[in-house]
Amino acid sequence: MNNKIVLSVKNLNKIYNKNINALKNLNLEVNEGEIFGLLGPNGAGKSTFINILAGLTTKTSGDINVWGFNLDKNPRQVRASLGIVPQEVNVDPFFTPKKLLELQAGLYGVKKKDRITETILDLVALKEKANSYTRNLSGGMQRRLLIAKALVHKPPIVILDEPTAGVDVELRKKLLDSVKSLRDIGVTIILTTHYLSEAEEMCDRIGIINKGNLIALETTDNMLKKIQTKILKFTVNKKVKLFDNLNKNLKIITNNETELVVSYEKNILNIQEIIDVIKSQKVDIFDVQSRDPDLEDVFIKLIKN
Repeated sequence: MNNKIVLSVKNLNKIYNKNINALKNLNLEVNEGEIFGLLGPNGAGKSTFINILAGLTTKTSGDINVWGFNLDKNPRQVRASLGIVPQEVNVDPFFTPKKLLELQAGLYGVKKKDRITETILDLVALKEKANSYTRNLSGGMQRRLLIAKALVHKPPIVILDEPTAGVDVELRKKLLDSVKSLRDIGVTIILTTHYLSEAEEMCDRIGIINKGNLIALETTDNMLKKIQTKILKFTVNKKVKLFDNLNKNLKIITNNETELVVSYEKNILNIQEIIDVIKSQKVDIFDVQSRDPDLEDVFIKLIKN
């Protein structure tokens, strides 16, 4: 992945009336061709950030550059470099997808010969429905149509604000496939989500924002490595007595006649030590399952701190 920076945010602040700091000194950079996840609980400041980029909210202070254009000096070029897919589905019910994309392209001043309507419909899997009225499309198709609308002017960066909020599992998969196919053609993607599993599966890097502060910014892999806790589940034939020397390093989740579930820090304890203690008591181990931390664990730990 090349490291051309396509979005640079320096000391971004947004203060609403009565000193509500929606964003506090936000600093981040997004590289060309990556899927960048912006995570945080509701009210963390994710939407404020997107609204500032979209030109719907003015920032209080700070510097934003998009695709080499400064938001204050070249707002039109900044908007032309971004395709923003909002959370709320609002598409005109009386137009067909094809007509809607043609109109949207016209609004952006894309000349007829330069329009890529067919390609976009194909990309978001709506080619079959190109000439159906939008009111007859399923909710999922309408979501994909919003993505399509954001692509008409071929923006190098697409921002998806909670694209899968409130959609079912199958639809979520289709939407995420659409997002991956965008990345495959070289589009940089910024994704806000509060579904941690989605970010884990999709994003190259993740920024976590809480109460307007950026509290973590890492590659997804590094973020997961940071947490050393592992969970082990033993299926056994009788209850295990755990000795003191292990106890201080183990957290017991369940311990009964059939199973022992513990969590421990990988850097302090070796799994073999736990197995030795169980075996020393003539307890049979029928099965061992281990779970590594996921983003949920990281998220909770960071927000607590």
